[in-house]
Amino acid sequence: MAGIDDYDRKILTQLRLNARVTNQVLGEAVGLSPSACLRRVRNLEQSGAIRGYTILLGGSLPEEGTTAMVQVTLAQQTQDCLNRFEAAVRGHPEIREWYLMTGEGDYFLRIQIAGIDDYERFHREVLSLLPGVIRITSSFAMRSGRRG
Repeated sequence: MAGIDDYDRKILTQLRLNARVTNQVLGEAVGLSPSACLRRVRNLEQSGAIRGYTILLGGSLPEEGTTAMVQVTLAQQTQDCLNRFEAAVRGHPEIREWYLMTGEGDYFLRIQIAGIDDYERFHREVLSLLPGVIRITSSFAMRSGRRG
């Protein structure tokens, strides 16, 4: 990220730990006044270094269901094929994250579904019909954790 200095890096680190921190506390943590800190956060947002804020739900919520980790191999890795695949993935809220990968598969997806029966339906009606898909390998999370 061009134009990012040590203060910006400290701000980004603090916001990764707690995006709801006040400017007062954030400023104290990085050694800036609250107003200078706010100005830097807004600049980071405008530059695209910060693309948004989100919450992470605990996996223990019953309505969250099951997490499937899915590796997808495409027939081709042309830019057009990748673009069509990603556009199709965006249309399915069950697919929470996707990554273009190096190695064996082309994409790694994190999918949130109600359970194994729901995954079977999702596999049949969605995953297998995504553009360019030739192989799908699925695993299910037994436990999750996060640093911080």
